[in-house]
Amino acid sequence: MADSSGEREEAGVERERSLLSRLSSRMAGIQKAAFGKGPISTKSYMFDDMLLIVMREGLTQAERTMLDFGRQDLVREFRQQLENEMTRRIVDMIEELTERTVLTYQSQVMFDPDVVVEMFVFDDTLGAHFTAAEAHGYADEK
Repeated sequence: MADSSGEREEAGVERERSLLSRLSSRMAGIQKAAFGKGPISTKSYMFDDMLLIVMREGLTQAERTMLDFGRQDLVREFRQQLENEMTRRIVDMIEELTERTVLTYQSQVMFDPDVVVEMFVFDDTLGAHFTAAEAHGYADEK
């Protein structure tokens, strides 16, 4: 007996959640490896040809101290330089997991609240069934 369209759709949604959870976990792991501390929470969102990965509370104690000194500029510059150096590693991971080509990537750090957003634009769209899918991930997952 063939699967109903509802069962196929449910299976597709579960695959999407699994992919987004893996993306979240891998990104959190990359951050933890690079900064010595990963974000407290990571959540990924897929919208057609875009992927957003939102990481919360990932600043190191040294970065927080610099922010207390009013040196947001230095924290932002350091973070941006590190992200620039890590671009290939991050993009390769995203392309491997999604099996899609990343056209462009941008990282943005915000301090109050402590949020980092990683934005990826793909060369194609997945279709409406993947629009607005989301999933949590954790730095300690493999």
